Amino acid sequence: MTLAFDLSALEALAEPGSVFADARRWSQYVGVVSDKPTYVVTNFTRKHRIRQDFFSGPRGKEESLENVRTQFDTDRHVLVGGSEDGPAMADRTGWEYVTVEAAAEAAGWALGDPDPEPETADDGGREDWP
Repeated sequence: MTLAFDLSALEALAEPGSVFADARRWSQYVGVVSDKPTYVVTNFTRKHRIRQDFFSGPRGKEESLENVRTQFDTDRHVLVGGSEDGPAMADRTGWEYVTVEAAAEAAGWALGDPDPEPETADDGGREDWP
């Protein structure tokens, strides 16, 4: 299966990095699509330590879904979405659509605000450390 997350769906998850890692266990390819500028997606995925197999880049979501469908030959192509345009767009591009709420319930993922910053290594207790 090829699984695409709409960026808005990832933003609705409490632990998007963990969700991505979990999705990798049962998906062949996992990526992110968005109409936002590339740097927005890149910043979000870096912050949450998400390694994606594909992303929208400068293209919009619909064009990205069409391209991914032709490049990644799997039995299923599923879009996890969080926006109103998701079902129609998925239908036009030959993808299955699942709301982020339904996907979270089925997979046991928590919804909510993502952690503001992933945990970092301990600074060794130095008080003068910036």
